[in-house]
Amino acid sequence: MSIIDSAVAALSEKVGGGFDGSAKFEIEGEGSIIVDSDGVRADDGAADVTLKADSETFQGIMSGDVNPTTAFMTGRLSVDGDMGMAMKLAGVLG
Repeated sequence: MSIIDSAVAALSEKVGGGFDGSAKFEIEGEGSIIVDSDGVRADDGAADVTLKADSETFQGIMSGDVNPTTAFMTGRLSVDGDMGMAMKLAGVLG
């Protein structure tokens, strides 16, 4: 199973029925995932906020081993777009 496939499954479990807004995760060398009111899917469409990280950082965030705020502050995670939406997503992901 690819990182994208496992990430879609993990994010779907955390987000549940959908997310009020839209966010895109760009995982370097792997692809993109959209989280919105329709759920979670592999997609490279437009979103309110785009979060970019390498696969190691992204997997760490998903597993809970990497704090997203720390990753952002240390440059391992970049955020482009609506910072409020990024914080809202962080709250949903726990």
